[in-house]
Amino acid sequence: MIFGYARVSTQEQNLDLQIDDLKRAGCERIFREKVSSVKERPELNKLFDTARAGDTIVVWKLDRLGRSLKDLIHLVNEFQQNQVGFRSLNDAIDTTTAQGRLIFNIFASLAEFERDLIRDRTKAGLSAARARGRMGGKPKGLNKEAQSKAHAAKALYDTQDKTVAEIGKVLGISRATVYRYIKEVELGLLPVNAK
Repeated sequence: MIFGYARVSTQEQNLDLQIDDLKRAGCERIFREKVSSVKERPELNKLFDTARAGDTIVVWKLDRLGRSLKDLIHLVNEFQQNQVGFRSLNDAIDTTTAQGRLIFNIFASLAEFERDLIRDRTKAGLSAARARGRMGGKPKGLNKEAQSKAHAAKALYDTQDKTVAEIGKVLGISRATVYRYIKEVELGLLPVNAK
């Protein structure tokens, strides 16, 4: 069976152009969705549940199916594992043919190559920064002002004159931060001279 999948991102957009082309391509049943690709797509899930080995899924354009190249490759690989063909009408991709599988695999290889390049550039950048004495990531520990607030929070808490919420208001920090600061002072994680 040939299934179609048509999607637009908002309720105001129209599916007619996609549906007309999918019908011309021989789709016997069309799953229609008006939702952004970053949200849950219930019709796409239904399509996955419905399609069986030997079926073909057709989309008007690749971006109607996947939110990114990585997502698209994942979805099409899932189709192939279930022996479901895939065609994109406007992108000349048809995994039911040898040429279509070749083109799709080239796309997948290019995406993997791009991920490897990004990873290599990131590692090289971090190495260069370390060689210059700079360390990446979040700075360790509290700065001087935060250390002072932590000791003040502990002192106010010990007097039992104010609630945790009141201490947070006085110091301009959240209740969760008050508790965290108190704990850090109690565990001796902060220098004493920060008071």
